[in-house]
Amino acid sequence: MWTGRSRRRAARRSSTCPNTRASAYCGGGLLTVEERCSVTTSSGQGRRLLVCAFEGWNDAGEAASDTGRLLAQHLGLTARMSVDPELYFDYQFTRPIIRTGESGVRRVEWPGATLFGPAPPSPGEDGASVDPDISHLPAPPSPGEDEKNGRADCKECPAPPSLGEDNSDRDHQLRSDNTRQLHVLLGAEPARSWRAFVEELLDAAAAVQIDGIILLGAMLADAPHTRPLTVLASSENATQREIFGLERSTYEGPVGILSVLAEHAELRGIPTVSLWVAVPHYVHSAPSPKAMLALVTKLEELFDLTIPLGSLATDAAAWEAGVDAAASEDEDLAGYVAQLERARDAVDAPSASGEAIAQEFEQYLRQHDGPEGRGSPDDRADGRR
Repeated sequence: MWTGRSRRRAARRSSTCPNTRASAYCGGGLLTVEERCSVTTSSGQGRRLLVCAFEGWNDAGEAASDTGRLLAQHLGLTARMSVDPELYFDYQFTRPIIRTGESGVRRVEWPGATLFGPAPPSPGEDGASVDPDISHLPAPPSPGEDEKNGRADCKECPAPPSLGEDNSDRDHQLRSDNTRQLHVLLGAEPARSWRAFVEELLDAAAAVQIDGIILLGAMLADAPHTRPLTVLASSENATQREIFGLERSTYEGPVGILSVLAEHAELRGIPTVSLWVAVPHYVHSAPSPKAMLALVTKLEELFDLTIPLGSLATDAAAWEAGVDAAASEDEDLAGYVAQLERARDAVDAPSASGEAIAQEFEQYLRQHDGPEGRGSPDDRADGRR
């Protein structure tokens, strides 16, 4: 669905490829901009966007990672590559999980990162020749191989992506008219070798010709559950800020893997946009469907996507009703929520600017030492690794 802002931005969007012949590194070779546009826009498939989310420090209430899983599942994406968890994870810090499958077999799922994408087209399908060759990338282990080795690949633990191109392609918008070329990177935040981890993921993204990266995060905040949850959109890329009307983050302090991925992607010439949802700190346990709905709505608004929601809207309403019921039985909590509502309504007043809202987020991050409020133990998200 198009908003008024979407129509205005679309009017500025060019439907043809640039006339310049600047080269861009893509999938192990050099492509001209014209050639690259032909690859990514033929058959009306639009641009290839990568949505990234990581469990752990960037994931209050698991809202970001659950949103990534929802996208991968509802769009029917398949695992295209996974990192070797032995290289990046400390299993005492991020422990493997044992689960019982539908067949009754118990298997260990290891932390990791996996890139999910549309299934490669069959040889006879239109566009089959366009799908990039990723045979040189490490493939996710098969179930039989997992059991033989005593470990299982975690289908819900994916990885980051990227695309290698020079800065000449930064002026392209991170916009897609559909979800047919949407990829998702899911995983857990690694314990070591962050730069090597990010570079491996960006190489994988380049191999599938990713044009832009969207980073999903969730932070605990002084946000009332009774109001729409705010999503702060920002970018370090000046062109993307102008196109989407975004702010540039002024936060300084400890960061998670998302910030490292964003920096390395921009150095490669891959434009990035970050979306952070504010999760009420007094109801931070997972799942957080209202926060997920806020992220999905923002994705649709900014990038002209239509994402199947399933029961998400119903789940969000039920979640809010449950918190309402709990607050009605706790006078102190009810008073605190009312206080947050007044503060939020003041921020949402017509006189409040986007800059004021961004400054409120930055102030909260500085006061609480990071996205998940590390300086306030009572406010930590459950299950943080």
